[in-house]
Amino acid sequence: MLNCSYIYTTPPMTNSAFFLLLICSILVQCTSKDPEFDIIISNGTIYDGTGSEPFQGDLGIKADRIISIGDLSNSTAIETIDAQGLVVSPGFIDMHAHLEPIMEMLLAESMVRQGVTLALGGPDGGSPWPFGSYLDSLDKSGLGVNVAYLIGHNTIRKEVMGLEDRKPNLEELELMKSYIKQGMDEGAFGISTGLKYLPGTFAKIDEVIALSTIAAQSGGIYTSHLREEGLGLIEAVQEAISISREAQIPVVLTHHKAIGVKMWGASFKTLAMVDSARAIGLDIMMDQYPYTASHTGISVLIPSWALENGEFATRVENPALRDSIKKGIIFNILNDRGGKDLNRIQFSRVEWDSSLEGKTLNDWVLREGKEPTIENGADLVIQAQLNGGTGTIYHAMDEADVERIMKHPMTMIGSDGRLSQPGDGHPHPRAYGTFPRVLGYYVRDKKLLPLSEAIHKMTGLSAKRLGLTDRGIIKEGAVADITIFDADQISDQSTFTDPHRYPVGIEFVIINGKIAVKNGDYLAVPAGKVIRKIKPD
Repeated sequence: MLNCSYIYTTPPMTNSAFFLLLICSILVQCTSKDPEFDIIISNGTIYDGTGSEPFQGDLGIKADRIISIGDLSNSTAIETIDAQGLVVSPGFIDMHAHLEPIMEMLLAESMVRQGVTLALGGPDGGSPWPFGSYLDSLDKSGLGVNVAYLIGHNTIRKEVMGLEDRKPNLEELELMKSYIKQGMDEGAFGISTGLKYLPGTFAKIDEVIALSTIAAQSGGIYTSHLREEGLGLIEAVQEAISISREAQIPVVLTHHKAIGVKMWGASFKTLAMVDSARAIGLDIMMDQYPYTASHTGISVLIPSWALENGEFATRVENPALRDSIKKGIIFNILNDRGGKDLNRIQFSRVEWDSSLEGKTLNDWVLREGKEPTIENGADLVIQAQLNGGTGTIYHAMDEADVERIMKHPMTMIGSDGRLSQPGDGHPHPRAYGTFPRVLGYYVRDKKLLPLSEAIHKMTGLSAKRLGLTDRGIIKEGAVADITIFDADQISDQSTFTDPHRYPVGIEFVIINGKIAVKNGDYLAVPAGKVIRKIKPD
């Protein structure tokens, strides 16, 4: 905007002298007024992330902060986004993200296109190590999304004890405790366990309590892939509650579910357990992905003792041990993740035979010219593990449990998705569609939740769990992490048969004040950074 002031002198004189003096005596104060904002988001329906009712208004962003909320129709900006008819929300926070390939997928497109602006990595007991130097390196790499991390118990235990099935001695326990403290000092938000996986499955509760206590002393949280999510689910939830009580640490039952046909409906009891624990002052929460299928390795079907110290191949050469291993696999197919049906076991990544990706264990048995029996399926599970394992999708959950858990007020949203890119394997659709699926299928179509509550579960509630006061919320002074979407159009497109499909309806994503998605187009902007937990005083 140009602002010019003129001051005239008008003594009587000749025309030429007059015009010369006029030019010389005019004081021209022409200053270019800088725009007040870098970005104005106008005319949007604002959901602030607290669960409150929405309101109409404009947002003004300068650098990486929201600095004004209200009527900004007379203000100026470098760029203006007209959000008429669109929802303006805090950027989504993924409370359970598999960021392991991030050095090869720095821009994290599969997350950003979902509206995710912050992803919490290091789940299920697995995290980078050494911790601090990894975060330093990552922060200099040009990230497309904000990332935060937990320190993984399995990672630390393996570093100190390998894959041995025993209790740590005093020296080993002290070393693990020092590593947890180191991780917390270097910015971890807490500790994660994968008590279903090696070597965490070998850890007794007293070990987990001792390490969680160290994390708690630095203000950390405890997220747990429970020891069991099938037949032992109730006992595993109780174990997590006990850890919360003894270590005095907030707990997240991560990707909470009831898996296996025999456990369908168990969420009635697990949610009641959460409520009872909270009633006596324990801080128990959950996160969840909105699908009836889980994803992990094929080894989850194999008894853990058979995998100790990486000696699986040696054990299956022994006929008696092989028979015991096979019986354990059959039991798990019938009673746990296998869902009593080889068609429920689907391969997502098979490095040694990519032609199996997207196919089921039933398909593989038939390809081998065998009858599709559970016994023959168990033999191929052994073969798959000997070949190096597989990434596997297990269709063994009940929709009623998914919906019941989602409606609980202490449930946040986490994809449990691995960073993905088109053409790379056959991932679980949650890698591309988690957040749009909640907002489209469960909120708009099924009306399971009000939109304000769903947004709260993926923004403000998650930020509060992480102790972040300037993210996950729209308020003046907050970081400008913003997702703008069309509530009538938002939808996941990724499926179990055709997973590499980006969602629709996400119109804009702003990360740290930079536009990463514009009019639905991904801009490949390295706008993210590593977020480290600030230690309490």
